[in-house]
Order: sequence, then structure tokens, then C-alpha cells
Amino acid sequence: MLAQRIALLSGSGTAAAREAAKAAAAKGRRIIDLAAGEVITAPPVSVREGAITAINAGVNRYTESIGLPSLRKAVAKKLSTETGFAWDTDNIVITAGAKQGLLDATLALLNPGDEVIIVRPCWPTFPSQVLLAGAKPVFVDAKPPSYVPEVRGIRNAVTPKTTTIIINSPNNPTGAVYDRTTLQAIGDLAINYDLWILSDECYSGFVFNGDRHHSIIVAHPGIRSRTILVNAFSKELAITGWRLGYFAAPPEIVAAAKKLHSITTSNANVIAQHAILHHLEVGDGSYEREMHQRLAAARKAGLKILSKLEDVAPPRAEGSFFFYLDLTPLFAGLPRTSSTRTVDDVARILLEEAGVASVAGTTFGDETGLRLSFGAPPEELEPALEKVVATLNGLKSR
Repeated sequence: MLAQRIALLSGSGTAAAREAAKAAAAKGRRIIDLAAGEVITAPPVSVREGAITAINAGVNRYTESIGLPSLRKAVAKKLSTETGFAWDTDNIVITAGAKQGLLDATLALLNPGDEVIIVRPCWPTFPSQVLLAGAKPVFVDAKPPSYVPEVRGIRNAVTPKTTTIIINSPNNPTGAVYDRTTLQAIGDLAINYDLWILSDECYSGFVFNGDRHHSIIVAHPGIRSRTILVNAFSKELAITGWRLGYFAAPPEIVAAAKKLHSITTSNANVIAQHAILHHLEVGDGSYEREMHQRLAAARKAGLKILSKLEDVAPPRAEGSFFFYLDLTPLFAGLPRTSSTRTVDDVARILLEEAGVASVAGTTFGDETGLRLSFGAPPEELEPALEKVVATLNGLKSR
């Protein structure tokens, strides 16, 4: 019999959607994958050169459990430039992707019975890891069309058992970008109620509303000592499979992560560490700028296509690389005899009839949302979205 904690884990709905797409493709069908949480493109030359150089040099030994000191120093320098605050090597932990950083934080901070506020729709890793730590997720729903949470709702969710607020901006799955006023108000709550902030900023390089990413500690410097910033190289450098992330935190959290890594993963992949270190040393930012330009163009083209939806408002998609559709008005307009009643039905129809893989909002705790990635190859994205529009517009006549 398995341990009870395994039953607490929901698994990855995104992975399930992609597996369904692969199964359909294995049967000879042409499937366009808009379910992926990654940009489909080659990584930077500098990253590949760094990896090859490390391999040829025979780099194959353990590093410190929290990462190469030289890489941690480079990440601290990167964060110092981005945030305007001085970061030190002792504030940085290199992790096997952002998920490990989030798990480090939850295991270091949470005791059984603690409550953690999570804004929903949310990445399912958040509540699963909270449950794994023996704590309780408390959800605050962010409403369309902005999907930016009302701070009053977060405040109302605070109880004497609350210890932590998890935020994610730019947001997966909704694409919401939290404004400075919202971030400042969340920071005030953290101070007033003595809470930790766990801020997932993995999509910080992808903001498209004419502004730039605002880390919560930039919006509210007073909460730096109670904030853990989690990020990764996976998205911005198109190396999701390389599993390299990092977090910045007060020294006591870094020390806790060092203990956790020493009995779990040891260090993150050493070749990936050297590859990213080389990129940070020689990269000029051109790859990241070109990635942003590509996604901005894909977003613009996609929004034009999605504007043809008859019963669904086009998404705002201010950040990340996801279109998130609120299907509430679509369901309201369907005939009572329609067999299409849920977002899971819609995702299945899109896959089976349109050949487009998507992710139903139920994965993110939302019964009416649908996520579509615009990180797909440009030549595939536009025809896929045309099929999505035609399929959704045709549901009323089924």
C-alpha cells in the first residue's frame, strides 16, 4: 500500500494533455501542440557551447549541493541588475528547475496544519507541494477578464494559521501581470500579518502590456526579508528539459535548502550549470530579446485570430506565453441538448476533431478556462488557432 501523501498529489494536467496529443499523433493524426508550457525553439549557441566545453573538459563531479559558487555569483549579479538590489552568493540556490526551488521553500517554511494562500487559477504544483508538506492550500479566485486578484479577497482569507502567500506573476495559466499597486498591497498584508511571500517569477522575461516585469520586492522593498523569489532558465532560454532553476532568499532559507539537497538530489546537473554560467558570462541579451520579439509577434497574430470568436472574449495575454480563454459565455449560449458541458469536453473536441492540443482549466482549479500556448512554432500556431476559432464557434450548431 502506498503512503497517504501520494494520494494528495494531483499529477500534471499539462503532461496528461500532451500525452493525449502524442497518443493521437501515434495513430497517424496530425496534431498541433498548444498544450506545452515551453517555447519550441533551439537554445542559445552560448548555452550549447558551455555544455560541450564542460563535457570535453571532463566535468563530471559533484558541485556544492546548492550549486557552483561561480554560477551563484553570476545569478546574484543578474538579479542585482534586474531588481536594483544587491544580492550575494549566500542568497542564491541553484535548483533542478523551479519546481525544486518551490519544494525547498515549502518544506523549509511549512509545518503540518499551516495555511497557505494561493491565487487561483494556479499552476497545480503549488497546492500539491503545500499538501505534501502537510499544510493546507486556501484558494482565492482571480476573476476574468484581468485575472488579477483582489487584495481584499486575499486579506479575507488570512487566518491565525496562515503563514505564506504564493503569487505568480506573470501568471501561468492566465497570462495576468500584477500591477505595482496590487503587489504593494500584498506586501503590506505580509508585513501586517507576519507572512512569507513565495513569488514564482518564471515568466518574468515575457511581459507584453508595454510595461516591464515588477518583482514584488521592487514594488515593496520592505518585504525582502520575508520573500523567496523563484525563477528558472527553462523558459527564457528554451531549455525546459535541462532542469536548471534558482531562487533568491534570506540566508536561513538557503541553509535549509542546503540540508534538503544534501539528502535528496545533491546538486543540479553539473553540465547544465556550466552551460548557463558560460551563457551568463558571454551572452549579450540578444537571444532573450529575439525570443521576446518572436513571442510578441505570435501574441499579436494570435489575438487577431481569436478576436473572431463569437461567444468568447479574446484574452488579454499580458504576460507569459499563454492565451487563456474564459468559456463561461460560450457554455451559457449552448443549447440544453448539447453534450458539451465542461472545459474537459471542449479540450477533448479540439484534440479529436480539430487536431489541436490544449489544457482544460480544471488542471488549474478553474471550471471554465482553456489554456493555449503561443510558444508553438509560428508556422503551426496560426492555423491551429484558426481551427480553435472554427471549432468553438461551431459548438452552438452541434
